[in-house]
Amino acid sequence: MGAIDVRLARPALTWRETASAYLALTKPRIITLLLITTVPTMILAAKGVPSAWLMAATVIGGTLAAGGANAINCYLDRDIDELMHRTQGRPLPLGKIEPANALVFALVLEAAAFALLTFEANVLAACLALSATAFYVFVYTMWLKRTTPQNIVIGGAAGAFPPLVAWAAVRGDVGLPAIVLFAVIFFWTPPHFWALSIKYRDDYARAGIPMLPVVSTLAETKNQMFVYSVLLVPVSLLLVATGTVSWIYGGAALVLGALFAGQTWRLRSETAARSEMSVFAFSILYLALIFVAVAADQLLLR
Repeated sequence: MGAIDVRLARPALTWRETASAYLALTKPRIITLLLITTVPTMILAAKGVPSAWLMAATVIGGTLAAGGANAINCYLDRDIDELMHRTQGRPLPLGKIEPANALVFALVLEAAAFALLTFEANVLAACLALSATAFYVFVYTMWLKRTTPQNIVIGGAAGAFPPLVAWAAVRGDVGLPAIVLFAVIFFWTPPHFWALSIKYRDDYARAGIPMLPVVSTLAETKNQMFVYSVLLVPVSLLLVATGTVSWIYGGAALVLGALFAGQTWRLRSETAARSEMSVFAFSILYLALIFVAVAADQLLLR
């Protein structure tokens, strides 16, 4: 007799378990990280606090769009998620949700996001959110992720769209400050994600994903992380040149950038098992604090 498929033998899920499984498809922790950038950008665009309803609609719309994109990613990557220890506990590898149902769920989220942003913000914000999803799905997930170690460098641009969406929701255009904040996230993403991929390089190798630590040496990966963290400092300071922020943001960006670069510099000479995760954790703190500085600059001095 053949082996019994674990998914066929699994008892029916309760409604709570089903809801939890669908929520897990959206990767809520990643969404939280992206949305940290939304409200501060809206405050910058409005030169103060925009209406509570506009902020809520933009945050909810961004959450739905990002959640839909992540669910599509889970649908497309279900084959490699089964091979990687880090992702084997996701709903599709465990058989908690049928792949077709996951895809329908994702598309419903995208439609809801587009409608909400269109009617409560504007069409440009809605189109930018949809563009981020398209870039994440077609450029990163379906093309770059499995073909090049530059996958997260180029594909990571999808995660840099929230400031563009936020600015457009307030102003109805894409201003230079929003582009600078896009660039901040773009240059931040490689050292952030490569820190994680160093820890899970065996997982990525098992799945045949050419993340930089898999196809190159750890030394080269760490060097690249340092280079991007150094480049991040002048990129972040470009926001001062736009005239939309003051010394409060400029000082914070300089200090935070120096600390981040220092973290990646130390990683180059350390071999402790948790060193890369210290960089990963600090990168999250860096992104949160630099956008807090954006909001604080406006609220304290404007």
